[in-house]
Amino acid sequence: MAPKKERTAQVSRNPNLIRGIGKYSRSKMYHKRGLWAIKAKNGGAFPCHAKKPAAEVPAVKAPKFYPADDVKKPLINKHKPKPTKLRASVTPGTVLIILAGRFKGKRVVFLKQLSSGLLLVTGPFKINGVPLRRVNQSYVIGTSTKVDISGVNVEKFDDKYFAKEVQKKKKKGEGEFFEAEKEEKNVLPQDKKDDQKTVDTPLIKAIEGVADLKIYLAARFSLKQGMKPHELLF
Repeated sequence: MAPKKERTAQVSRNPNLIRGIGKYSRSKMYHKRGLWAIKAKNGGAFPCHAKKPAAEVPAVKAPKFYPADDVKKPLINKHKPKPTKLRASVTPGTVLIILAGRFKGKRVVFLKQLSSGLLLVTGPFKINGVPLRRVNQSYVIGTSTKVDISGVNVEKFDDKYFAKEVQKKKKKGEGEFFEAEKEEKNVLPQDKKDDQKTVDTPLIKAIEGVADLKIYLAARFSLKQGMKPHELLF
């Protein structure tokens, strides 16, 4: 085996006289290191390498500190609800029987389907007391009786028309705190009364033109003893 060479400690070309001060000056080291030869070889200038492209700085810097609690982010629902499919037995002008709610058992006239999928119906109000209202088609029975609604204009009515107005609560004073408050009855606005009259007027004329149809709409539907619902034809 070849003998191992002893490593010699590297000696600096410009040893320090004291810490921070070299023995030779800058011009002396320029000649000693041979920098003049490198500069002469490259046309009187030191060779320079092409600079690396700067790293792209992100537009939004990441925060240095993060909140201790989790920040809730709203979920993005990409599901688009499909419009409610109308039953084949329910067509504009069809007389429906309401099965639940305040007007259970009443017969109403179907006018149109709203964007929410609910049905716009009316009694009319003068015949059986049912005003313009929205009904879910799950709670109605479609009958074979139909009414001509060609003269009725229902373009104005949509889901926003039936939205309830939010009333601001008034703060009570010291004197009114111990007094009993009188309950204010909800009064129907005059414009909605006019809309009801506008819809019912041509509809009542069409109903009166058919024999016994007005009596049929005014009568409440109910099951009597011995009647079998699954055998009834509406």
